[in-house]
Amino acid sequence: MLVLSRKSRESVVVGGADGFQHVLRITVLEISGGKVKLGFDVDAGIPIHREEVWQRIRVHGPSDSPAESRAAPVPLSEPHG
Repeated sequence: MLVLSRKSRESVVVGGADGFQHVLRITVLEISGGKVKLGFDVDAGIPIHREEVWQRIRVHGPSDSPAESRAAPVPLSEPHG
């Protein structure tokens, strides 16, 4: 497991096969009260789930429930600084 430290508004990018085109960017949006709010900027065809939802899908298969459907991605602005 790779462990990285990030401050608010800093990102981590997971690269594509060529190492340059990003597939996933995770940005720390807020750190407050022992919680971290993360933003995920990902190619449209890649699903994102909380781990407990992902485990449930693995066991029971995908659900048509709106609560488990993937929300439309929100593009993140480039971090400044």
